[in-house]
Amino acid sequence: MITYGANPEQLASLGRSLKEQITVIEQVMRTVSSALANTTWTGPARDQFENDWNTSFRTALGKLNQAFDAAGSGCISRSSDLQRLMGPR
Repeated sequence: MITYGANPEQLASLGRSLKEQITVIEQVMRTVSSALANTTWTGPARDQFENDWNTSFRTALGKLNQAFDAAGSGCISRSSDLQRLMGPR
């Protein structure tokens, strides 16, 4: 027999933690973009990194943020639903 369930408080905490990572990833993106813009570096290696950063890497980080947002919101919503169903403790 498979049992499903969750601790609503822990689930809400997980949701908040996931959503907090969005800020961390946005900071990484700003830090790298700023550092790259303010670094004297020319040549094919920079061109390749800058191209990869502006296409692949930033896109992947943006998708990660979307996933954290969706999963975090889902956890928080499920937690609220569980608390409503379980009633006051």
